[in-house]
Amino acid sequence: MTKHTLGIDVSKATLHLALLKETGRPQKKQVTNDANGFSHMTAWLAAQGTETVSACLEATSTYGQAVARYLHEQGHRVSVVNPARVSGFAQGELRRTKTDSADSATIARFCQAMEPKAWTPPHPETAELQQMTRRLEDLQQIMGQEKTRLETTIESLHEEIKAHIGFIEKQMAQLKQVIAAHIKKYEALNSALTLMTSIKGISTLSGSQILAEIGDWTVFGSARQLAAYAGLTPQAKESGTSVHGRTRLCKIGNEHLRRALYFPALTAIRCCEALQPWIEGLRSRGKNKMQVVGAVMHKLIRVIYGVLKSGQPFKPELLAPTP
Repeated sequence: MTKHTLGIDVSKATLHLALLKETGRPQKKQVTNDANGFSHMTAWLAAQGTETVSACLEATSTYGQAVARYLHEQGHRVSVVNPARVSGFAQGELRRTKTDSADSATIARFCQAMEPKAWTPPHPETAELQQMTRRLEDLQQIMGQEKTRLETTIESLHEEIKAHIGFIEKQMAQLKQVIAAHIKKYEALNSALTLMTSIKGISTLSGSQILAEIGDWTVFGSARQLAAYAGLTPQAKESGTSVHGRTRLCKIGNEHLRRALYFPALTAIRCCEALQPWIEGLRSRGKNKMQVVGAVMHKLIRVIYGVLKSGQPFKPELLAPTP
């Protein structure tokens, strides 16, 4: 086990580093978030007498992807963790200082104490697909905003907004074609998508988005691990014996994956006959609409894992009520 840990607080232009050894205070360094900065980081680590580290950074944006891949290629152990875990760890330490430098030290201590699992870089074709589908997600959100503006803005601006909506629609149509062509180029992606779209409720488009966010499903040891990655595991809030909160989804995982599962869940609720007895059971126990949707999203992600692992298309009994 590597005893030296490196916490990295990532921003668009800079990386704040904190190197934590077995004893003593963390050593800190700031470098630019580019190839030149990565080289300076390597030289700095060598000057500290450190050959390899357990590096840890938060999964907050795309700005950390390059440094994570660089460190992995250099032979370091890299972990990319949910920021909510680091935040909870910091609260447990009763830390109040909120600076980039302090954040990197907190991340280093988190890495040393919790030993988060190692990150595996996505295959290049999957990483490219994720960029495409997330761009499509951005356009979908912009489209929704513009349609809302059309309902609330003065009439003299309607033509301009409609023109923008038309432009976005063309961009989305073109991007969908690019996504489809990209998936067809790679047998692994195409096969996985074929399996996923055999599931009631999952279309080619939503399947592409889900596939992009899951990446290499084999890194997940079980369907439960994949559900946890998506933030779809139930979480009950309780305190002692007197306070019992309502069980809800934890929602600290991959929000893009959850969004990609939302509409397939709605479709499955409407159209999948195998689900109906189970759904009625949820409703009879007092579950509201969104709780039912969340439960179906959770079941869908488990079924997705099942078809990918088995290599067999969807069977309706996989969505039957869990004994």
